[in-house]
Amino acid sequence: MTIDSVIEEYQLKIDSRLEMLSASSDQPYDAVFDAGRYSLLAGGKRIRPIILLEFYKLFGGIDDCAYNFACAVEMIHTYSLIHDDLPCMDNDDLRRGKPSCHKKFGEGMALLAGDFLLTEAFAVCAKTLGILPERVLSATAYLAAAAGGGGMIGGQVIDTAGNIVNEQMLFKMYSLKTCALIRAAAVCGVVLAGGDEQSITFAERYAENLGLAFQIIDDLLDVEGNAVTLGKPVGSDDKNEKTTSVRLLGAERCRALAEDFTNNAISALDCFDGNTEVLKEITEMLLRRKK
Repeated sequence: MTIDSVIEEYQLKIDSRLEMLSASSDQPYDAVFDAGRYSLLAGGKRIRPIILLEFYKLFGGIDDCAYNFACAVEMIHTYSLIHDDLPCMDNDDLRRGKPSCHKKFGEGMALLAGDFLLTEAFAVCAKTLGILPERVLSATAYLAAAAGGGGMIGGQVIDTAGNIVNEQMLFKMYSLKTCALIRAAAVCGVVLAGGDEQSITFAERYAENLGLAFQIIDDLLDVEGNAVTLGKPVGSDDKNEKTTSVRLLGAERCRALAEDFTNNAISALDCFDGNTEVLKEITEMLLRRKK
């Protein structure tokens, strides 16, 4: 199978599970379900849940037990995108080629839709069956920390403050805002399958480098990409006067850094005994992506 067909098969299964997990409530508050589903099912690469499932398989997970947890990671990612697009944050009108959640449903409902997806994600984690409860608990704690003030939200705080003055602070922000959830995906896959501490360290190393490369490519695409292909406006970082890797370091250095981080991620995968070919191909694909 090609990497495209592997990813497509994963996407179909993930989307089917997400649809089931976010079903309408048939209640007076159903509007928040509609807004959450609108963003959750709008497409996307589903890279984070795929990474979780691949690490789960790497350590012996052979059934569908981890799909709920993988979908919870995607729900948290989607919540972050909804809130990122709000007028009080990046004020972006398009996401994945469609009107942003707040443009479609209003700012208040978009805020609540993000809150709904974040909260519901942990309910979904708790519904993980067929995996030892202590593993589910440990993975849930890791995921919560990655999404919280010392993780994704902390990175957003640094970004919003707008006082990034050097490369060290920029990459600290990226490590939290972008890498934290990717690290959680990799590590939770290991934990759910019963991997050891050394394997968790290697998974963190892989995901940190992948996340940094991913964010640098995002920065480059915001400058050099095509809005139709991306499904969102280009130049939004300049519009918001945000400090990015391209603005701070220049495009040429950013391309070199993205390649270095990609190579580091692949080297981390060589520390594992099992088959990491899908993860390696995904890592290379993300370096070359156009959206």
